[in-house]
Amino acid sequence: MIANYGYKDGSGDFFIAVDTDKCDGCGDCIPVCPGKVFAVGEDPHDPLREEPVVTVVDEQRRKLKYTCSPCKPDRDRAPLPCVQACEPLALTHSW
Repeated sequence: MIANYGYKDGSGDFFIAVDTDKCDGCGDCIPVCPGKVFAVGEDPHDPLREEPVVTVVDEQRRKLKYTCSPCKPDRDRAPLPCVQACEPLALTHSW
């Protein structure tokens, strides 16, 4: 299942998507995120899942455009640090 965290406004879509089928809850994305966007815990979308999964913390969901902007990729930058750190390729960003 794809869990989308974020929001849409007049300037665009700002979502981080976590593929919970791929996420193993390792938390490798947490230390590389300067905005402290991620946490590992129970899957709020699948309470029967026993394994932990990465989620976006509630305080950050409506601020992703600003919190993630220092890492936002452009033509000359590498992929976002959280996406690059995710071995199972469970994270994507909408922008």
